[in-house]
Amino acid sequence: MHETTLLLIEVGALLLGMSLLGRLALATGISPIPFYLVLGLAFGNGGFVPLDASEEFFQTSAEIGVILLLVLLGLEYTAPELVGSLRSARSAGLVDAALNALPGAALALLLGWGPVAAVALAGVTWVSSSGVIAKLLRDLGRLSNRETPAILAVLVIEDLAMAFYLPVLSAIVVGVSLMQGAISVAVAVAVVTLILYVALRHGHIVSRLFPADEHEPLLLGVLGLTMLVAGLAAEVSVSAAVGAFLVGIALSGRVATNASQVLTPLRDLFAAIFFVFFGLTTDWSELISMLVPALALAGVTIVTKLITGAYAARRAGVGALGQWRAGFSLAPRGEFSIVIAGLAVSAGVAPQLAPLAAAYVLITIIAGTFLARMPDAPWFRAAVLRRRARATA
Repeated sequence: MHETTLLLIEVGALLLGMSLLGRLALATGISPIPFYLVLGLAFGNGGFVPLDASEEFFQTSAEIGVILLLVLLGLEYTAPELVGSLRSARSAGLVDAALNALPGAALALLLGWGPVAAVALAGVTWVSSSGVIAKLLRDLGRLSNRETPAILAVLVIEDLAMAFYLPVLSAIVVGVSLMQGAISVAVAVAVVTLILYVALRHGHIVSRLFPADEHEPLLLGVLGLTMLVAGLAAEVSVSAAVGAFLVGIALSGRVATNASQVLTPLRDLFAAIFFVFFGLTTDWSELISMLVPALALAGVTIVTKLITGAYAARRAGVGALGQWRAGFSLAPRGEFSIVIAGLAVSAGVAPQLAPLAAAYVLITIIAGTFLARMPDAPWFRAAVLRRRARATA
């Protein structure tokens, strides 16, 4: 069979399967994310019928999915809101790094993988998934909740921290000189600073580049700028997600409102593909071998993320239920954790790190998807209210 024909069949079959699972998710009141992950596992490496022809297509589509999730998240907020949230969340960012990086580093040392693997696994457990959490917040209708700016501030701080962390990790695992590592970090910081400056000071000029009421050129222009900035950011070891988010922050007024409308269908398609692709690239047999340490690590770091989110929300003046929502929403890890593990393993550092990271990410995504909904349950609300009544009695 011709390769293009096989590609069309595989992509069509998966999209149809995703549609059916999406309907099942709606009928059961559950987020579709776990269903998409299981579908990818069923047809990925070690699955029932591995799909080889469409792997490259899904890989590129998954990267676009994360970019679209973050630019649309950025469109929901203004530059002053971002700056205010970042200022108020500085201490939360430090708490986040300390609580969530240390368990990963400790496990790597306990397993005897050495200090380099400890630095890598610390990054795996530290950074939450902006893509997964953005979809969770949208699916649960929480984009306008009081705790959401605190969640986003923690995510942005983490993604900005990756501008420092990834060049340093690359230097450590490859063994380059201190000067080369310092140059990589300096370039990354300069690019982030430039993007932030343009977004905060000249966002109104950027918005004028696009016709607010002409949907076709608006779609092409905003999508093109987003992918361009994301690609340039990734080229200098800055998160593509950060670049996309800041493009969304830079746009304002009717341009931002209408851009959100025209980009939403694309976001829905490519974001769903992102989760399927993660499953496609994960091998069941490798997951099983590292399941026990992954479960233990996930249990510890879901609690530490709960503490982080609650602390950030409390400092923002959010009530008890909002603190619980913020903490559980930060539980999923994702794209950065896989990138970090792949970077370390490709350099010959602890080959077991890859299946551990894959199992860990899968567990946190599935658990986080269900835990994020829990504060909305009547029994949970009642328990929080009873606890508050006892505290004030």
